[in-house]
Amino acid sequence: MESNQYQAVPALMNMTFGFIKPMSLMSALDLGIADQISSHGQPMTLSQLRSALSLPQSKEPYLRHLMRMLTHFGFIQVQTSESDSVVAEVQPIYDLTPMSRLVLNNNEASLNLLPFIRCQFEVIRVVLQEAFLCMGDWLKQEDKETAFDMAHNCSLYKMASQNPRINESFNSAMESTCSIFTDVIIMSGGEIFKGIKSLVDVGGGVGAVAKAIATNFPHVECSVLDLPHVVRGLPNDDIVKFVSGDMFNHIPLADAILLKFILHNWSDEACLEILKKCKEAISSTENGGKVIIVDAVVGCLPEYEETQLLFDMLMLTVHAGAERDEHEWKSLFTKAGFSSYRIVRTVGYISIIEVYP
Repeated sequence: MESNQYQAVPALMNMTFGFIKPMSLMSALDLGIADQISSHGQPMTLSQLRSALSLPQSKEPYLRHLMRMLTHFGFIQVQTSESDSVVAEVQPIYDLTPMSRLVLNNNEASLNLLPFIRCQFEVIRVVLQEAFLCMGDWLKQEDKETAFDMAHNCSLYKMASQNPRINESFNSAMESTCSIFTDVIIMSGGEIFKGIKSLVDVGGGVGAVAKAIATNFPHVECSVLDLPHVVRGLPNDDIVKFVSGDMFNHIPLADAILLKFILHNWSDEACLEILKKCKEAISSTENGGKVIIVDAVVGCLPEYEETQLLFDMLMLTVHAGAERDEHEWKSLFTKAGFSSYRIVRTVGYISIIEVYP
């Protein structure tokens, strides 16, 4: 075997056993490891952690292996200290990282992704694994729109509409990520909403982002358009108006349309339909009319490209959608009849794109 083949073995093994990484995170959440360290108020030794988790003492060596994995990919950080024994023994001391603080049960910060991560694991346990296992067969056939559909004979949206538990989990997950979008939008400054008097958040769920926009920029009248099972029972108030409907049929008139993490769910053909409906709904450029897209631009910041590519495979498997690079975005905008666009801001793996009629 050639030397370069030997060098390729670890990379192949990492791909093969990559599923262990999220499964280790799931174990950490099930055990409450981060919550225990947080409630302790300071870093914990392995023995302290095992005891706080009420694990059998015989499992302490195995817990150490899990903690080593969690440390390796940045969920936990470790310090070392020497014991007071005659023969010094290096003891790991575990502490939280910015990543683990994102999923604390008692996290009162603006950004808490625990509902989102929990939803992914719940859906993975129930449905996603089977969909990904169908990927190869799905690529060989034409009769199923997605690998998810091949595995379950329905779309994720239909499954959610018929399963209250999945629907509630999905809505909570989407709401928990809203602060990411809100921070990106707010960080862009008021310039993005200059001259806009009305905005429709298409697929805006329970309205968290629309409410944040209306609160920070009170001159903008905000509405949320989403499917009936999503907005059912949500009260209209003085901040946000909820509209039940389907974006493929009708989008209410407004100066601006907001599409946050919407278009990556759909094929190019479907995106063209959505964008054309948006173009019909917005005002002229002179009156501030535009479509505001919050989504990934693949390759915009290379350090986040892996995250974008993972989302790309997820969208492909579940929705036959895609994460797109700038060339692909530009092609969609041109075909939908828009005159121009600009990438306003990029934060992490997310960008804001303004598209003008």
